[in-house]
Amino acid sequence: MVEHIEVKADGASEPVPVRLGVWLSNTRARRDRLNTDQLTALAELGMDWAENSRN
Repeated sequence: MVEHIEVKADGASEPVPVRLGVWLSNTRARRDRLNTDQLTALAELGMDWAENSRN
């Protein structure tokens, strides 16, 4: 089971641990602030809620 992923944030010198479940929950909750390209990318990854948000 994956507990987190490591991402390199803009301006960061080292990767930052991110809890995937928390990131997904936050992204979904804030989907109204995402642009069309971001929603499309998430929908292509299988996030059904992103597909429904683009309509």
